[in-house]
Amino acid sequence: MMKTVGIIGGSGFIGSYITRKFLKEGYEVKVSVTDINKSEKYQHLFDLKNSENLNIRAFRLENVDALKDFIIDCDIVIHSGTPFQLDVKDPQAELFDPTIKGTQNFLEAISETPHLEKVVFIASVAAWNTNFPMPAEGKSFTDTFDEKDIRFSSEESHPYSQAKFIANQVVEEYIENNTNLPFEICSVSPVMVMGKSLSTRGDSTSTGLQFLIKNKIAPDDFIQTLYDNNVPFAVVDVEDVANATFNVATKKGLHGKDYLLSSETYKVWDIHQMLNHKEPKEKAQVVYKNDLAKIDLGIQFRPVKETLSSYSS
Repeated sequence: MMKTVGIIGGSGFIGSYITRKFLKEGYEVKVSVTDINKSEKYQHLFDLKNSENLNIRAFRLENVDALKDFIIDCDIVIHSGTPFQLDVKDPQAELFDPTIKGTQNFLEAISETPHLEKVVFIASVAAWNTNFPMPAEGKSFTDTFDEKDIRFSSEESHPYSQAKFIANQVVEEYIENNTNLPFEICSVSPVMVMGKSLSTRGDSTSTGLQFLIKNKIAPDDFIQTLYDNNVPFAVVDVEDVANATFNVATKKGLHGKDYLLSSETYKVWDIHQMLNHKEPKEKAQVVYKNDLAKIDLGIQFRPVKETLSSYSS
């Protein structure tokens, strides 16, 4: 019998690749969107292979009953529903409330889902270091970071990063307080996700950031700071994130793990070079380490140069 996966945020930049992977592997796939009338945001999913096994449902994470109804028949649930946004006017309303309350509602809903096997959160490197792409306190730009390091958070960090960090704490507390769960919970924490979008949507922050760096545009102080200091960025390919998510979701015995997903680190001007099909000036570093994901999930992370050339092709 075909298994069912529910993917919250499954039409976004990362979510679309996760949806594609599960469809390709023969799953029944349910994708949540916030507004069914905005078909331009999810229409591209129907071009994917096996899209006859795709079902789109609209609701907001604030609505617990609709969320329970969405996941009631799922074997696997992936939560990829946090908006990644840098331009924030009201952090509380735009980020903290939906991210944290959404996570709490989600945990309440999964507690009541009868035959759930696995829950995967698409977290963020910000769940490990809210200062990203700047180093965590006490580290330099070249000091490595892996899952043995202590998580670092600062109230000076970008509100998006703080929201992701707190959401991750909510999940960790839930795992600690519920020792006999009938399903496994895991997280993946990608660094800066880049690559080619499966949709023509222009509202993805990841796609937008690649566009800005390619064209040397700085719409705000945050981006300007990156250029002024030629900040190193750890990058991971969007398709590698989807494959890692699939492997986490379908492999047993990983409960409570949170995997950093990262390939190589390059300075922002070298990322600019590669987005324009030119050679980087410096060699890649590996700052955020990916050994745990490689060992447990069997992922070979593709070189950043390849990822960036696919964005621009």
